Amino acid sequence: MKAAERPLVSAHWTTTAGAALCRVQRTSCGLGHSHNLRAVNFNDALEAVRQGTSTADAAQSVVAEMTEDERLRCLSGDGPFWAGLGYMTSGGYHRSPFPAAAVERLGVPGFAFSDGPRGVVVDHATCFPVSMARGATWDPDLEERIGEAIGQELRAVGATLYGGVCVNLLRHPAWGRAQETYGEDPHHVGEMGAALTRGIQRHAMACVKHFACNSMENARFRVDVLVDDEALHEVYLQQFRRIIDEGVACVMSAYNQVNGEWCGESPTLLTEILRDQWNFTGFVISDWIFGLRDAGASVSAGLDVEMPYRMIRWKGLHESIGSGAVSWPEIDRCVEHVVATLLRFDEVLSSPRPPRSVLANADHRALAREVAARSAVLLRNEAAGESPVLPWDPESMESLAVIGHLADTVNLGDGGSSDVWASEAITVLDGARAGLPGVAVRYDDGSDVAAAAAVAGASRDALVVVGYTFRDEGEFIGEMDMAAMAHLFPGPDDPDDAAAFTSQVADTHHITAPDHVSDRSSVGFATGGDRLSIRLSSDDVGLIRAVAAANPRTVVAIVAGSAVVMAEWMDEVPAIVQSWYGGMEAGAGLIDVLTGRVEVSGRLPFTVPTTEEHLPEFDRDADEFRYDGSHGWWHLEGNGDRPAFPFGFGLSYTEFAWGPPAIATDRDGIVVEVEVLNQGARGGAEVVQVYARPSGSKRSRRLISFERCEVGPGESRTVRIEISSDRLATWDGESRAMTTQ
Repeated sequence: MKAAERPLVSAHWTTTAGAALCRVQRTSCGLGHSHNLRAVNFNDALEAVRQGTSTADAAQSVVAEMTEDERLRCLSGDGPFWAGLGYMTSGGYHRSPFPAAAVERLGVPGFAFSDGPRGVVVDHATCFPVSMARGATWDPDLEERIGEAIGQELRAVGATLYGGVCVNLLRHPAWGRAQETYGEDPHHVGEMGAALTRGIQRHAMACVKHFACNSMENARFRVDVLVDDEALHEVYLQQFRRIIDEGVACVMSAYNQVNGEWCGESPTLLTEILRDQWNFTGFVISDWIFGLRDAGASVSAGLDVEMPYRMIRWKGLHESIGSGAVSWPEIDRCVEHVVATLLRFDEVLSSPRPPRSVLANADHRALAREVAARSAVLLRNEAAGESPVLPWDPESMESLAVIGHLADTVNLGDGGSSDVWASEAITVLDGARAGLPGVAVRYDDGSDVAAAAAVAGASRDALVVVGYTFRDEGEFIGEMDMAAMAHLFPGPDDPDDAAAFTSQVADTHHITAPDHVSDRSSVGFATGGDRLSIRLSSDDVGLIRAVAAANPRTVVAIVAGSAVVMAEWMDEVPAIVQSWYGGMEAGAGLIDVLTGRVEVSGRLPFTVPTTEEHLPEFDRDADEFRYDGSHGWWHLEGNGDRPAFPFGFGLSYTEFAWGPPAIATDRDGIVVEVEVLNQGARGGAEVVQVYARPSGSKRSRRLISFERCEVGPGESRTVRIEISSDRLATWDGESRAMTTQ
């Protein structure tokens, strides 16, 4: 049913309409025209928009009809806090979306939130590889396809807002939630996030997060990130602006502080930058539970909705209004942002919902498998005999030793808010047994190193799977003491309100946790947090060395969310693959690429150093921390440190040669053309990366464009990349804007 056809359920509609029509007769659409405006409910506002009224003006007329109580309820998620918290932490996070800002009397549909980014967290949805793995594909078109699939599944579970566009930069590989973003470079991250946004918003609304400078996990509830304007705008905000320009519906603020302001209460971030400089017209929501400290300050700063329940605002906002700290026009502005966005997206949101059968259907699982293979990065591939170890030839490969407990473990990544409860998942061992039907696959969990080496020595090839799990890295709740903020939360729920909520959620879709999450706490969140080390464990290193000594055709697959320092052992093995948390088809996808059924084409979305000393400082327990413009490959290059594997690196099964680039510049930008020749006997994919700096500048060069291209054996392709001049913009302190010289 289209929104214009939605019936109004309130019996009081006719009593409010007449007064509204007397007050609201004409308005400007922002185009120099005036239109009759009878938008006293959401349906009327839609019609007014179709007639040329701006969504902002139409939203204003709807909000003018709301009672004070209705407006205040739109400033928080639906549902009482304590009953809601109990529901969320006992499996509710995976049972149903979280609604907010609906005003039934006026037909305002509100929105329903479900998290990400590796898929929809409600029900048994498709679990795709983590975002960092998808960043390794360097393929925005592929990411857009993932967004389309997720958007369909999001609507199928009843959600309309997807909280899965996570684009905080990987400043240091120890960051626990590194796996949820795409890499360390703002241009690369911005293009991948924009692609996901495009795909999602064909079916629903997308939310980009966490705004801003959220690249530490354990200290996220308290740390104050100090950063100057140049680094803030050129490095830590650039990717957010790219996604704002893409038309994203929603922004989620971060828990941390930036320059002394809590992100959920920061007028600098939420009004000066987001609204005034970037002209963002969507709405802003808080991060969950602990997303703000001061109810009134959050409204004045520009945070529109506190999520997920009636919490700090519900307790403190009446006092702020009474004292004059918050005005009703400020409250109206928040609600108008939400209603205007719902009007803008109504055609998408009122389209028919797909059936639940779309969840993890054959097409989406095939896509997950494709991404798992396409994301693998071949870091090393030395010869064993006359040819490189990889790709394997199943015809001549009579036996394979699969070593390591992670090879037989469902290892999807973080156990926190991004956790997707896939009903089944293909482990590496599953993938090997199914994908190598004529090969004797021998498994050893590696707990006895000598026994594992013996199994490897008796096999033609060996695959060692090592790395991390949700216990080692991921979202951190840990020691956050609810009592420390108890004075901010409301008192006991109203009994009738709590009973109504409990009755409502009792009717939500039943979902049973899959076996692979049975070892989680009842809360459902892991306590991995920031990594304590960015090296493999001593047990993993010992296992690698023993297997490599026993079998000269050893391949090591590293499962991790970001960079792993491997200098102490990498020269002892002929082949290394960064294989990530590869989603529900991880094992099948990895075997696809190791056998060459899918050509290896992944490229690193971050720098792998030879030692931790080459990285910027990181303190996971910091109360205050300074960010500058130097991290990742910029940091190593500036200090003259050679990486083990540089940003953008990845080997292929074929050999590429590039012709000399042709570069043309004009006032509008740069055009780069380069011929890419495949000199090998196999097809393959190359990623053309363009780096530049402003003419005469002493600044570090930066990535300004990239394009993935597939080239057949013995063929060439001319890649043409058009780059707008704003890719070279820098922060100008005098004008307080990004400018090009």
